[in-house]
Amino acid sequence: MTGRTATPHAPADPATAPELACPIAPVVDIVFSRWTTPILWTLHTHGRQRFVQMERRIGGITPKVLTQRLRQLERDGLVVRTYHPEVPPRVEYEISELGLGLAPLFAHLAEWATDNLPKVERARDDYDGRP
Repeated sequence: MTGRTATPHAPADPATAPELACPIAPVVDIVFSRWTTPILWTLHTHGRQRFVQMERRIGGITPKVLTQRLRQLERDGLVVRTYHPEVPPRVEYEISELGLGLAPLFAHLAEWATDNLPKVERARDDYDGRP
């Protein structure tokens, strides 16, 4: 939640409290930002990885953005960062137990994508071809 609370005399306005209008809105904000899903997918699929490995697997993400997203995911409890004090230092990232809880959701979305993205493309083509 965002910290906003409704008083008993003034119910929260759904326009100012999206989590009340749609209870999954906070989850969507956390999980489905631009680079979060590819990061979580990569960590779930390939296991513990170093920064450079993720950068290569994801492709198109800048080091700055990957660093920012990993920090946010660590803050949210979805990713665990492990620092190994070696020479040279080694840092690894892995999906947390909390993050693993998203695996069924990702599996359903992957299945939906396989079954329905061709239909979405046809609908777009039909729509774009309208007079």
